[in-house]
Amino acid sequence: MPVSRRRRCARVAATAAAAVLTALAVAPTAPARAAARSSEGLFLTVSGSGGAWIRGVLLECPDTRHVHPHGTAACDALTWARGDLNALRGDPHACTKEYDPVTVTASGEWRGGPVEWHKTFATLCTMDAATGPVFRF
Repeated sequence: MPVSRRRRCARVAATAAAAVLTALAVAPTAPARAAARSSEGLFLTVSGSGGAWIRGVLLECPDTRHVHPHGTAACDALTWARGDLNALRGDPHACTKEYDPVTVTASGEWRGGPVEWHKTFATLCTMDAATGPVFRF
C-alpha cells in the first residue's frame, strides 16, 4: 500500500477511535460502559507508527460474549502468564527484518488488579510472535 494511502487510512482509523472513545466518555450510562465496569476485562489496542490507532477490543475472561476473535486462547495465555503481559509465551516464528513499528496497550483489570501496559514491537509479525493470541484481533 502506498505511504500516502497508509497515512490516510491511519488518520481515518485514529478519527474513528477518537469518536468511539469520546462517545463512551460522555455516555457513562451506556450499556457498553456499564458492562466494562461490571466485569473484569482488558481493553487491548494496536497502534501503528506515529501513534495512529489501528484497532482495539475489550477482552473479558471468560470470553462469554466472543468479542475477541481468539478470546478463549487469549484468556488461557493470560492465565498461564498470571496476567503479566511481559511473561506471555507468545507463538515464536520467523519474521522479516523490515521496520514498521507497532505499539500495543492493555488497560483495565485482571483478576482484581489494575493493568496498564504498553510495548512497542518492530513489526506486527514480531508482536504476534511475542504475544501470541492476546493481540490477534
